[in-house]
Amino acid sequence: MPDLSGEERLQLPATPRLLILSLLSAFVSSRITSTYSPRAHIVTRVPMSGNPGTSRFESYQMSKTSLALLYDEASDNTYDVRLQLTPEALTIQRQDVVCIGGSPPGANHRTVTLRRQPVGGLGLSIKGGAEHSVPVVISKIFKGQAADQTGMLFIGDALLQVNGIHVENATHEEVVHLLRNAGDEVTITVAYLRDAPSFLKLPLGSPGPASDCSSRASSPLFDSGLHLNGHCSHTAPPSPSSPIANEPKFEKHWLDSVSVPLSVARISRYKAGTEKLRLSAFEVVAQDGASSGVLQFCSAQECAEWLCAVSANINNLVLHNMKMANKCCSPSDQVVHMGWVSERLQGEDAALSFSSKFLALKGSSVYIFHTPPVSTLDWARAERVYSLCEVLFKVHKFWLTDNYWLQANLYLGLQEFDVEDQQRYCFSILAGHGKSHVFGVELGCELAVWEKSFQRATFLEVRRTGSKTYACSWQGETLCFVVDFAVGFTCFDSESKNVLWRFKFSQLKGSSDDGKARVKLLFQNPDTKQIEMKELEFQDPTAVLHCIHSFLAAKVASLDPVFMDSQSVARRFAYSS
Repeated sequence: MPDLSGEERLQLPATPRLLILSLLSAFVSSRITSTYSPRAHIVTRVPMSGNPGTSRFESYQMSKTSLALLYDEASDNTYDVRLQLTPEALTIQRQDVVCIGGSPPGANHRTVTLRRQPVGGLGLSIKGGAEHSVPVVISKIFKGQAADQTGMLFIGDALLQVNGIHVENATHEEVVHLLRNAGDEVTITVAYLRDAPSFLKLPLGSPGPASDCSSRASSPLFDSGLHLNGHCSHTAPPSPSSPIANEPKFEKHWLDSVSVPLSVARISRYKAGTEKLRLSAFEVVAQDGASSGVLQFCSAQECAEWLCAVSANINNLVLHNMKMANKCCSPSDQVVHMGWVSERLQGEDAALSFSSKFLALKGSSVYIFHTPPVSTLDWARAERVYSLCEVLFKVHKFWLTDNYWLQANLYLGLQEFDVEDQQRYCFSILAGHGKSHVFGVELGCELAVWEKSFQRATFLEVRRTGSKTYACSWQGETLCFVVDFAVGFTCFDSESKNVLWRFKFSQLKGSSDDGKARVKLLFQNPDTKQIEMKELEFQDPTAVLHCIHSFLAAKVASLDPVFMDSQSVARRFAYSS
């Protein structure tokens, strides 16, 4: 392989803080055997060949429609909804009865007169009742019978009145008794119940197949068949009257209830602020706070398909927003990646475990926002800003939970899993002066994108800046320490500017620090081949060590990009889209 300074391999240092970044330490386990003391820095050996390069995660747009359940956490009920996904929005639809012709009656109520038939009775069945805190609703309509012939009754209609008697708060048995004893002509007033709880198990279509419920006792959770005769005469029923020209005509339609814009939207599979996973369910929240509500699916596979589809459309819009934002930015201040993450809150007194944050990699910095930046001025209002060269990106262990993940493995792009743990896909950024942030994302592929984006943003910044200079001291002398992408390491006197020593990247054989201010760097003298130790004291040694790591990693990426990709922790577990 081509080498640097006549050497075949370059040895790279890492502190215990740096050790956790598998980018470089993974190479240690695969190529050499090393050990470390509590404050010792691992020495890694990396091949020095290849060409600079980066890889991209391609996104795709999806349109999708299917049925789901909307979960109401307050009432602990679920409701039937239909989801429509477009590249720009997720729309939640609910069924309602609408007038499509004639003059609609007042309000949303319909009053219908039924003529009881000797065979089939009223031609409908009902469910529900006040004992379950829901109205009595029509659960079946039998084709060709009295209720069906009116054309004005639908499955899901709530009974409001029977022959003028209000039944909104009546029990199931009371309504059954009233309908069975109402005579040959029964006038009922109904209104479509859009929020019918799913435990009523109402079919989404109408009419349904006939069934004989005469042998079943009346129950609010079972159909009470009012297609039976009840008390009626044995005279032949009159033929259905011909439709009147202006008689209202009704149909059941799916109507838009909530539309959530996907631009800068976020997805959550966890209960708000906690680490409690919702099984086969997730929520989509727009930038303005509009929420889809908790969407539940019949299987983990279907949930995973929808999760990936919505995520893909959000990511595509993020790329579009980045492109628009970069038109207003200089080449050195471009947005590399941005998106929603969940930050783990510090301290045992925190009421919630996680809080939503918006993370962005732009130019030379990492930005942490409470809300996404909209204007150029918003970038100056970030909660935290860190220099990319002085932070360390760490991928945490992959956590999976319950059989949901076993079933959704293929769709989430995971190849290995541990079902004993219940935590998010997490990564952290370690900054100077011991500051750190732990972030969680929803999908394994998102974690891989963040890992790749941090690498790319850091490498671009190292190449742009070329060098970083830090004030330091040793034995009372004020010095300057320089990390230079082309030259390596240089230390000079801050007053006289005389160079005290200079070493190339390939000559760095190890390092250690005392966790406070002092850093020891071990270099190999090119002439004597002996190890020379250089000690320096910094105000923030963590930032300096992270900077050394960033420059070394960028150097490796410039010479062997294939190796850098092979060491990606997240991409070993997740496929790029």
